[in-house]
Amino acid sequence: MSEPLLRVSGLATHFFTRAGVAKAVDGVDLSLARGRILGLVGESGSGKSVTGFSILGLVDAPGRIVGGSVRFDGTELVGLDAESLRQLRGRRIAMVFQDPMMTLNPVLTVGEQMILALRAHQRIGRTEALARGRDLLGTVGIPSPDERLRAYPHQLSGGMRQRVAIAIAMLHRPDLIIADEPTTALDVSIQGQILHEMRRLARETGVALIWITHDLAVVSNLADDIAVMYAGRIVESGPARDVLDRPRHPYTRGLLDSVPGDMPPGARLAQIPGSTPSLLHLPQGCSFRERCARAATGCATMPELIAAPGSPVAVRCHDPIGAAP
Repeated sequence: MSEPLLRVSGLATHFFTRAGVAKAVDGVDLSLARGRILGLVGESGSGKSVTGFSILGLVDAPGRIVGGSVRFDGTELVGLDAESLRQLRGRRIAMVFQDPMMTLNPVLTVGEQMILALRAHQRIGRTEALARGRDLLGTVGIPSPDERLRAYPHQLSGGMRQRVAIAIAMLHRPDLIIADEPTTALDVSIQGQILHEMRRLARETGVALIWITHDLAVVSNLADDIAVMYAGRIVESGPARDVLDRPRHPYTRGLLDSVPGDMPPGARLAQIPGSTPSLLHLPQGCSFRERCARAATGCATMPELIAAPGSPVAVRCHDPIGAAP
């Protein structure tokens, strides 16, 4: 088998605060091939976004990567100098943020921003840059692209701004896009359109995509593979259909049970008891054990992320759901 485009091994990113060390990411392993979509799922504070920022080298003080490896197309990114990272960002690795206004400049037209983004990494004339921008606006489903090129961000709807941000991320035809909950604030119809466009782009262009979200309904319609995070660690990972149809970690099962779509009318919504532990004071052993109905004495030691023989799903649990007695 060929080497994956992205391989993350033992990634650890900690934040050194006055209150103590917060282990936001603590030993994360991921791999992603070209043209594949990975859904990175978990509650707020589970470490999903910090994982994405760490891959791009965008962690600011008091946080820093303290261990592990991030290999992108054979190049080690951890410890890479700032200029080399800058050359990769935007050109070969792009990021789409939850708030498109983190990407868009409010005082420049969409066309000017696309020209600047292209010229940051290659020599290109205005006419050619605008033509490429116009084509990409059409690719992400924006009608009347010539008119949108002349518009300012405040003149566009939220869904339109997010599509523009995705188009800007695609300008350099990157190998990898990291999308940090980019459809969370959008209505369902616009969200569905954007998800459809992202699936199509991955299939047609071969771009690899990490889609960070807390919404399992989103990844069920988008991702090829899923990695579930809890308290800074991956607790379950594997092909999307296997993880969603036959979850083995109690946390993944709890997330699926709390989705209201399958509940009969009037039924009480299922929920995971308790709350996510503080990253400053994680419990000994399995971080989920204080909220887990299957917890036992052995859970006081941290389980490894391993797959059962013949299973494509790896799970970090001493007593996974469906395990032989």
